[in-house]
This record gives sequence, structure tokens and C-alpha cells, in this order.
Amino acid sequence: MRYLILTYYKKPSGQIDEVMAVAKNLKTRDHATANVILDFKELCVVKCSMGGVNVPRDFDRIVEYYMEHYESTITRLFNENGYTVEYRKKDAEAQPAQTDPS
Repeated sequence: MRYLILTYYKKPSGQIDEVMAVAKNLKTRDHATANVILDFKELCVVKCSMGGVNVPRDFDRIVEYYMEHYESTITRLFNENGYTVEYRKKDAEAQPAQTDPS
């Protein structure tokens, strides 16, 4: 697999659903309906728009955000395309070092 495709649907109740898919090839429908398309072979952002607003196309930043939700899928995509992944959870980085009060 090469692409991570995320599509957001707004329900009549106002709730937003997220659909995640992986694909070997992109279809015309993917370009038309998807909000986020990440290429894990070229390590680039093919498309990234939220509610009609274009978001900065920083591959690392976007992957870091979705890694929290789809870690196993993203790790698999990196590995299948010949990359190794070293990822630390933000929670581990955000914890201040324990200081010795003595």
C-alpha cells in the first residue's frame, strides 16, 4: 500500500465522521472526495484541506497528528515503502523530568 486517505463526512445532526483507507493507487474519486491524501512512497502530501480551507502541507506534522490515531496503519505504510519509523508518543515528551528535591 502507498496512500493514506482520510475523508470527513458531516451528518445532518452536525456530527463529523472520519473514514480512513489505504490504497495502492489513487482514483479520481479519491481526489474529489478525500480531505487528506498522504503518499508514503514519496513522503509527501498529495491533498490536505479541511472544510474548504487548505492546511499547510507539512508531511511530518500531518503524520505526527494522525500517528496518535492510526499508529499501526502508518507504521505499516512506512515499512511497506522501505522506511523505518522511530516514533515517541507526545505524552512521553511532554512529561517534565522529575527533579530530586534534596
